[in-house]
Amino acid sequence: MKTVFDEATRDGLIARIETLNEDSQALWGKMNVYQMVMHCIKGDSTYLAQKSYKQIFIGKLFGKTALKQLLKDEAPMRRNSPTSPDFIIEETTGDLQALKKQWIDLVNGYEHYQTPSITHFFFGKMTREQIGRLAYKHIDHHLRQFGA
Repeated sequence: MKTVFDEATRDGLIARIETLNEDSQALWGKMNVYQMVMHCIKGDSTYLAQKSYKQIFIGKLFGKTALKQLLKDEAPMRRNSPTSPDFIIEETTGDLQALKKQWIDLVNGYEHYQTPSITHFFFGKMTREQIGRLAYKHIDHHLRQFGA
């Protein structure tokens, strides 16, 4: 299964990120390209243990089952998957090129990942292997959203 801890996989994701521009349009969902990049920066900052969130109550009930279902195979994440209000970006414009560089730096940061586990806002405590696979699926999901 694909993981951000694999160099070739990271390189492929970065090449796709580099194709994004101000004219990139979403194939589904409500975010524009700026909001999507900001959203992914927040997600990767969480997976890289730079920022943490408490697990929400509904996640305590269903998080482990949902994570197992999501990571069971190579299937991409479903369109219009829900997210935490903490990951909804209200700003609609900004320096996309600078944000892309920041996001690429975060993706490259997985090369030296040392954190054995994190607590995801919905899925709860996740292992390094789960983090690598979920981070890949999340990035891939949003790049697909914008045709990249």
